[in-house]
Amino acid sequence: MDATLTHWINAAAGLHPVLDRAMIGVSQIGVPFMVLAVVLQWWVKTDRYHVRHAALSAGLAFLLGLAINQFILLFVHRIRPYDAGVTHLLIAPSADWSFPSDHATAAMAIVAAFAMQGLPRRTAALCILAFLICWSRIYIGTHYLTDVIGGAVTGAFGAVVVRLANRENSRLDNFVTKIL
Repeated sequence: MDATLTHWINAAAGLHPVLDRAMIGVSQIGVPFMVLAVVLQWWVKTDRYHVRHAALSAGLAFLLGLAINQFILLFVHRIRPYDAGVTHLLIAPSADWSFPSDHATAAMAIVAAFAMQGLPRRTAALCILAFLICWSRIYIGTHYLTDVIGGAVTGAFGAVVVRLANRENSRLDNFVTKIL
């Protein structure tokens, strides 16, 4: 089923040049754009320290999620779908294993961190971008659907751990969120 759904999402790859370029672009600049959006939250005027706490939590969740992925990669060696003949690849091949998707981890860690801080408008905007990033990774042929789901789970898990460990208004949080 995973291969079938992955193949279905990837089926249009290579047939529509404008869509291909758009999906490649989202895949390449989506996560850096999300990171920039989070960084820019540092200078918002409304609810400044709460939003700063969310931005800090998003950054920590991002890093923790990617660290979890590196641990998983020690044990899970899933070949890429283009190597298995499931997808048509639109970008250069990747040198690492397929599961889990680092792009999905990064995007979902940011979304989950903002969601847990009760910032619905920011969360909705970030969620739309995260969905596009995740979809693009399958569309361009570099990940299976379950790679993206696995990455989203590790990103959300990282955000939960950060939420439990990094309390708002703690001494350290107050020190960091008052910088600049």
